[in-house]
Amino acid sequence: MSRLSAACLIAGLLVSLPLSSTVLSAQTLRYGMMEDPDALDPTLARTFASRMVFAALCDKLVDIGPDLKPVPQLATQWELSPDEKTLTMHLRPGVRFHDGEPLNAAAAKFSIERHLKMPGSQRRGEIAPIDTVEVVDDLTFKINLKTPFAPLMAQFTDRAGMMVSPKAAERLGDRFSTAPVCAGPFRFVERVPQDRIVVERFPDYWNKDQIQIQRIEFRPIPDATVRLTNLRAGQLDLLERLAPTDVPQVSRDAKLALGSVYELGFQEILLNPAKAGSPLADPKVRQALDLSIDRNALNQVVFNGEFLPGNQWVSPKHPSYVTEYPVPKRDVAKAKTLLAEAGQPKPQITLSVYANSEAPQVGQVIQAMAREAGFDIRIQAADFTTLLDMADKGNFEAYLYSWSGRPDPDGNTFSFLGCKTPLNYSRYCNAEADAALQAERGTVDPQKRQAAWKQLADRVLNDRPGLYLLHRKLLWAYTKKLSGFVAYPDGLARFTGLKLN
Repeated sequence: MSRLSAACLIAGLLVSLPLSSTVLSAQTLRYGMMEDPDALDPTLARTFASRMVFAALCDKLVDIGPDLKPVPQLATQWELSPDEKTLTMHLRPGVRFHDGEPLNAAAAKFSIERHLKMPGSQRRGEIAPIDTVEVVDDLTFKINLKTPFAPLMAQFTDRAGMMVSPKAAERLGDRFSTAPVCAGPFRFVERVPQDRIVVERFPDYWNKDQIQIQRIEFRPIPDATVRLTNLRAGQLDLLERLAPTDVPQVSRDAKLALGSVYELGFQEILLNPAKAGSPLADPKVRQALDLSIDRNALNQVVFNGEFLPGNQWVSPKHPSYVTEYPVPKRDVAKAKTLLAEAGQPKPQITLSVYANSEAPQVGQVIQAMAREAGFDIRIQAADFTTLLDMADKGNFEAYLYSWSGRPDPDGNTFSFLGCKTPLNYSRYCNAEADAALQAERGTVDPQKRQAAWKQLADRVLNDRPGLYLLHRKLLWAYTKKLSGFVAYPDGLARFTGLKLN
């Protein structure tokens, strides 16, 4: 071979390699997340981060539309009986799980019963009113309820509505989360803890023509600044939970786009009055702490004014917000008076926060505000998993907690405020509050449900098992090479229609 020919060949290779790399890169969506998810099993999972991955892996019986009402996904039609105790659902024909098994009524029955009966299920409380599930024909099944249950369809828009392959679930048992098999647009490839979760396009997906991305790499990066730096450097294509203080920077960047919408959930300080020796056992101390906080100032200082101050399980913009209880104003003088009446002018409280880039700042601002009323707040930062474990065991005094929210307000209340419910970290139990929760669940009548929300607020907002603070504006930043992105208030990306150019 001549020297000239060899040189031409090498030059050709150097040109072709970047082109091949570019094509492969264009098919892969690199998604920056704040946290590493917990178990990748829709029955067991309980974190917001896991829901982001499930949005790629596991379709649900129904999804939510822009108005938060259910829209078809794996189920195309449904009917509720006049007594509101039987829901009949009709499945989409031709759907297959990632292992090739068909999604039929028997598989739907299996998944729902798994959510209800599997040890450690986090879905059991969400769909507890289900009595039995009956197969009617290959694509039709009936759900029989013990009592009318208004939030059922809303629950099916999330993990309780995700279907798993019976064959894979029975084969893998308690190891299902290591290789989940669902019926979503992407199938599981690998997981490297604290580094990445990789999924690839499922070629037999029922809506495959709308899936343009070939591969997704979910990358947990806890620091918001590092996530944004990676996006700007081209190492990420999309990131969630952009820091509000970084919005101006993204808006000025010609290569980046911004997505935003107010969340369905809330940020609150969960309180644990039952912790031995805690001054929070006195309701006057809890009220004083509430009055020491300026929610508007907290929003401005930490979140650049992007969030929405609130004091309930839904935001003041939500139709179910109880207007009789507006967001309270800060009143340091009254807080001091309450502490004096409680005989605790300088109570000491430990506030647990996530060890990320935002939560400690929130803790420090609350610490400074409460100090003016007489509180001595000690901040304890820990990772996400550690704090959840502490909450499960009741091993905390005050806990800065975030909930991503659900389309129906029941999803923001029942599991937190009902006696002995799975997310009731405050161990709150009140007969009047329980009665209100049962009342809102037991009817689809909007007026009756709103009356029940008022009854719940009458009790809970006076007992203060937690202090609702803010409702986040969900913020995404992404490369302008990504098209088709739509911001949903549940905080989850929809991969249908997404394309990397």
